[in-house]
Amino acid sequence: MTTFLIPLIIIGGLTSTGVYLLLERNLTRMLLGLLLIGNAVNLLILTVGGAGGNPPIRGRTSNGATTTADPLAQGMILTAIVISMGIAAFVLALAYRSYRLTTVEEVSNDPEDTRVSQQAGTEDEYEPVPQPDARRDTDAPDELDALPGFEGSK
Repeated sequence: MTTFLIPLIIIGGLTSTGVYLLLERNLTRMLLGLLLIGNAVNLLILTVGGAGGNPPIRGRTSNGATTTADPLAQGMILTAIVISMGIAAFVLALAYRSYRLTTVEEVSNDPEDTRVSQQAGTEDEYEPVPQPDARRDTDAPDELDALPGFEGSK
């Protein structure tokens, strides 16, 4: 099986650009990153699917090809296109809603998360973790292990 270098370079470029855009805080850039990664995966599936051949219908030939084309790769790509369009519509709806509420498209830090991270950085004392009692028999059923109303076999 021969692998062509140009499609692999295109797939790598689309993937790296998509990851870079996905790590941005702007929702539109995040959406573009998702779409680029989706297209890169579609190209990867098409490249891995192999060379074209006869249609997968019994008795049909195309240009004298000796092998039959694999329809699974094309079916997976069509499914991935539908899924990526659904994700794109969802992210566009999120971006529109965010813009309508805050008139800013950039995702900002949550004030509560910022407060908790600052508070966690200032604490020097940590609460000790309670150690289990070594004298306690852990094989015997506890009162929390038993079902309510079940007395067991006596």
